[in-house]
Amino acid sequence: MREATDSDPETRRLEVLWSGEFGDAYVERNRGAGLNRGRFWQSILTEFPSRRILEVGCNLGCNLRWIAEMVPPTDVFGIDVNEKALKELHTTLPSIKVVRSLARKLPFRNCGFDLVITMGVLMHQPENTLSLVMAEIVRCSLRYVFCGEYYAEDPTEVPYRGQRNALIKRDFGRIYQELFPGLQLRKQGFLSREEGWDNVTYWVFEKP
Repeated sequence: MREATDSDPETRRLEVLWSGEFGDAYVERNRGAGLNRGRFWQSILTEFPSRRILEVGCNLGCNLRWIAEMVPPTDVFGIDVNEKALKELHTTLPSIKVVRSLARKLPFRNCGFDLVITMGVLMHQPENTLSLVMAEIVRCSLRYVFCGEYYAEDPTEVPYRGQRNALIKRDFGRIYQELFPGLQLRKQGFLSREEGWDNVTYWVFEKP
C-alpha cells in the first residue's frame, strides 16, 4: 500500500467528505447506535485489562460511553474528523478527552494507550491511507489493538450513498498481521445485527 500524503487527492477528498455535511448526516443516522454494547465492552476489558484507552473515529461515543463506566473517564480519549460529533460527545460526556484529528496523524506519543480501538473506521479509509492509519494505531498502543470492521476475504467496495471508495470491506486482521508481523492475535469474533451491532468481524491483537 502506498503511503498517503496531504497532497493525495483521494485521501483529501474523503477526509473533507467525512468532516463536512456528509459526515454530519452520518452522525444523525447513528444516534441510536450503541444502546446495547455495554456487556460486550465489559467482557473485552475484563479479558484484556486496560486503563488508558483511545478510540480512533469515535463519532458520538457509542462505544466510549460504556468504556467510560469501566475505567476512569479522564483516561478515555476519542478522536474524529467531524466537529459536530465531537461537540456533542463533549457535551454529553465532558470527562472524556476528545480531539479533532486525522486518523493518519494521531497527536499522541508512542505507546500512550493500553488499548487503541477502531469500530467501523478502517473500512472508510482509501487504499493509499489505510496502512498509515494502521501504523499510527499500532504506534500509539502500548499493548492492545482492537479492530471491528466489515469483513471480506478480498477488498470489496460497497456502494455507499453515491460516494466512491467510501466503504471497502477487507480482511483487516490479515492486513494488520502482514504489516506488523509482531502482533499476536488474541481474540476474533463476530457481532451480529441482532446483538445491536452491524454484522462486523472483530480482532484483538497484542503487541510484543
